[in-house]
Amino acid sequence: MQHGEPRVLATISSTRGSTPRKAGASMLLRPDGTFSGTIGGGCGEAEVWQEAMETMRDGKPRTVVVDLTEPVEGDDKICGGVMHVFVERVSEGD
Repeated sequence: MQHGEPRVLATISSTRGSTPRKAGASMLLRPDGTFSGTIGGGCGEAEVWQEAMETMRDGKPRTVVVDLTEPVEGDDKICGGVMHVFVERVSEGD
């Protein structure tokens, strides 16, 4: 990672019901789209990844609500809850 390169931290701030990860779980995203950590994988993590890349571009923090209660065709999900994920740009020293 280059000095001063922006990164985005996505942290589960709260959950309700059955979710793959609980509050406090996080993932760190880099400008090239690679990341460290996980907030649970699957469609929910992909949704957060898209929002995180938007935060990477515009610098605006946001909260992403990941609703795992709706059935997705072809997905045998074992969860049925909701996660609130706070997404923010961070600097190297954070």
